[in-house]
Amino acid sequence: MRNFDQSDAMPSLPPVQPFRPAPRALSLRLAGALVAAALVFALAACGERTPTLPKLAPDAVVLAFGDSLTYGTGADPKESYPAVLERRIGRKVVSAGVPGETSAQGLARLPGVLEATRPQLVVLIHGGNDFLRRLDERQAAANLDAMARLAAERGAGVVILGVPKPGLFPSSASFYAEVARAARAPYDGDTLPAILADNELKSDPIHPNAKGYAKLAEAVAALLARAKAI
Repeated sequence: MRNFDQSDAMPSLPPVQPFRPAPRALSLRLAGALVAAALVFALAACGERTPTLPKLAPDAVVLAFGDSLTYGTGADPKESYPAVLERRIGRKVVSAGVPGETSAQGLARLPGVLEATRPQLVVLIHGGNDFLRRLDERQAAANLDAMARLAAERGAGVVILGVPKPGLFPSSASFYAEVARAARAPYDGDTLPAILADNELKSDPIHPNAKGYAKLAEAVAALLARAKAI
């Protein structure tokens, strides 16, 4: 029997490297995770029902109350969202937007406007100037909540749209959904952020153009339809 010597040793193998997924495989796994998360959110959204409102009478008055987004800054008056909404839903829509107004100023103005117009429905889009002036968001939330309560006390239904905070990826401040939930008001927190993230729908960084206001009016009309108001 031959003695085992060094020449008979097995050749050395390179050390085993830890497995690292290829960039494409990693991208596919990440995409799968994002799709799964989107499905979860979609299913959750399906479970949330839009609160219902009384059907608007043919001669009903709808009050669009807010700041420059309601006034229609960046477009002709006939292209503002209240003007377009009036044509879409076949009811009178009173535009009561004041450019530059804060939520505190809007709250002080609202009782007189409610008395003068006696609306069946109020569409609230307010608070953007609070963000621009870096005012207390908790106070802005309290002001919006008080507006919704004032409208309800006068017998008007309320619809609320969220206004995005300035930033690279604008999204509606969380308090809008909270106020809408407390008021049992139909709510849309996605439309304005989407419009103001699209350069083709903006006249400047914080205002839509005519196309943007048309999209806004379309979204409000769709929200009213889901709420059984039209």
